Amino acid sequence: MAQQSLFETGQNHPLASRLRPTDLDGFVGQKHLLGEGKVLRQLIEQDMVSSMIFWGPPGVGKTTLARIIAGKTKANFIDFSAVTSGIKEIREVMSRAENDRLLGEKTILFVDEIHRFNKAQQDAFLPFVEKGSIILIGATTENPSFEVNSALLSRCKVFVLQALAQEDLVQLLQNALADPKGFGEQQVEISQKMLEMIAAFANGDARTALNTLEMVVLNAERRGEKTIVSEEILEQCISKKSLLYDKNGEEHYNLISALHKSMRNSDPDAAVYWLARMLEAGEDPLYIARRLVRYASEDIGLADPSALSLAVAAYQACHFIGMPECSVNLTEAVIYFSVTPKSNALYTAYERAKKDALTMLAEPVPLQIRNAPTKLMKELHYGEGYQYAHDTEEKLTAMQCLPDSLLGKKYYRPTEQGRESRIKERLEQIEQWKEQHREKQQ
Repeated sequence: MAQQSLFETGQNHPLASRLRPTDLDGFVGQKHLLGEGKVLRQLIEQDMVSSMIFWGPPGVGKTTLARIIAGKTKANFIDFSAVTSGIKEIREVMSRAENDRLLGEKTILFVDEIHRFNKAQQDAFLPFVEKGSIILIGATTENPSFEVNSALLSRCKVFVLQALAQEDLVQLLQNALADPKGFGEQQVEISQKMLEMIAAFANGDARTALNTLEMVVLNAERRGEKTIVSEEILEQCISKKSLLYDKNGEEHYNLISALHKSMRNSDPDAAVYWLARMLEAGEDPLYIARRLVRYASEDIGLADPSALSLAVAAYQACHFIGMPECSVNLTEAVIYFSVTPKSNALYTAYERAKKDALTMLAEPVPLQIRNAPTKLMKELHYGEGYQYAHDTEEKLTAMQCLPDSLLGKKYYRPTEQGRESRIKERLEQIEQWKEQHREKQQ
């Protein structure tokens, strides 16, 4: 546990450290946990905090939130590192915390990177957590279900912290420019566009955003009392000269369109290039992964049903490991989607059905496929004539399921691409069988 020298000043600390908020009102992001009326905020404000684990990517406020909790609850705060501490250090700290408990004082033990502790080290916390000697707050970037002992995990509430949104990071940068502990006493000129570029580069990480701003301001041009940040300085500091783009602007949509259409055109080289352009410009990998999930059904569909599973797996991989590691997961999906058979039959089927659904909202459900849970419904002929397909040898019936006005409509029109050709053949066999049996019933 590090102690501050008597000769250190706050200005020697990095910007991110100087601007660390001391209360919930100054905390940026995590509104799903800390917004008005949300569960974690209520626990903190009512001083009902118990042991917990914060799970989330770097730079989202795990340590800051633990310090705010300690201040709000008037508890002793011990910052413990899983990298430099062993069982001996754990027991020494626990003994001190137990003595404080007997004197009526709370101790919050914050363990950064708790997933780095081995089983024996994690087990050493258990008896002290159980008898309330400490309130354990662990922080981890890894899934605690896999990295934290089940016995310890069962005694902790897990809160998932999310990467900060771009607007949260921009707000954080604006606060840094206005706060006297930041650059509030300097006349820093930097455009809103450049702040958005820094936020995009930080990719959800507040520490990265503030460190980048500090580097940019320190390297900016001085003109009298003014500090002027140019786009050239910004590009040099983040090494992203030609790749920066506004994630809400036209270039953002141009690039995702280029990726989508390159895959649709079965051009894996172009698709990977556009993917790299987006990722290296700071695009959120989860945004790209969500677009791939849509693409898998819209442009591939039943020509290759495994595409959707791959897209969802790519999204999960991006969520688990983030950038830069998840770039290879997205590349796998993009190349596979580029070379696999394509079909937009699902998309066109829904669009045709949607058009009819919107113009024929009052069409009644045929009586034979309505449920009849009550006597009155049975008397009104609900469910009358229903045919249970599993009771037949072919697992088929000729029962009508569309309203009379839509009888004979074909929304799904399978193509000859990939697996869909087999589906088309199967549908033709089903239609032929139903037609023959309808004729027999007439």
